[in-house]
Amino acid sequence: MMKPIRILFLCTGNSCRSQMAEGWVNHMKSDRIEARSAGIETHGLNPLAVRAMAEVDVDISHHHAKLAREFIGQPWDYVVTVCGHAHETCPYFPGPVKIVHVGFDDPPALAKDAPDEEAAMVHYRRVRDEIRAFVESLPDALEKL
Repeated sequence: MMKPIRILFLCTGNSCRSQMAEGWVNHMKSDRIEARSAGIETHGLNPLAVRAMAEVDVDISHHHAKLAREFIGQPWDYVVTVCGHAHETCPYFPGPVKIVHVGFDDPPALAKDAPDEEAAMVHYRRVRDEIRAFVESLPDALEKL
């Protein structure tokens, strides 16, 4: 059996996009990819991200926000930054890790003026589905970056 590819998804607060990516990998690709998520800061797990993922039977409610520095020194194959801020401020990961950027829109920022939770969920669902499409392309997509 091949050793799984190790991917750390990194965003600003480890509250939404990186958590969704970790959830999708663990749901669809855990036989080939070991995924974790972290943030430059920790903002806590976003309840609307949890809801969006639960709608497609992916439970991330047990996740918690973690700092990137907790994962420095571990043997990652890839660090995938999913937001611009994380890409610009990504800490140094020693070893043969490849750092790649695959940016996704920020659902909380998009939803900040939504009149209610249901209107906000439109943004969370769209980004959730975009992240799913990216995860479905793994690991091949990473080799092309």
